[in-house]
Amino acid sequence: MELVQIYQCFCDPTRLRILHLLTQTSLCVCHFQEVLDEPQVKISKHLAYLRARDLVETKRSGNWIIYSLPSRRSAELELNLQCLQDCTVTDPVFRKDQQRLTRLQAKCCEPAGVFAKESNPFKIQ
Repeated sequence: MELVQIYQCFCDPTRLRILHLLTQTSLCVCHFQEVLDEPQVKISKHLAYLRARDLVETKRSGNWIIYSLPSRRSAELELNLQCLQDCTVTDPVFRKDQQRLTRLQAKCCEPAGVFAKESNPFKIQ
């Protein structure tokens, strides 16, 4: 994966928020909608952009399409995701997203396995 390709994906606030959430867990579009408080069309457009550039993967679970970070990530992507995590710690928008994700995880159980830790092996050390 080329560095320019990563930075093209990182240059949009909504895509940054999506990638930040995916460092935590795999999600479907409806979960992104709830956490980001954005319309489905906007979320889907950004997910398609990221998918076309191999920054997200999908799998089907019944009627759901589950988005996750690539299981095989380049060193460049891994380093930039780590940098993103470091930068989001003090940003109020990302903190609010994290709070909403935590509330969603507490109340949500469908689709099964979406919030399972093993569904997304990215770990912040």
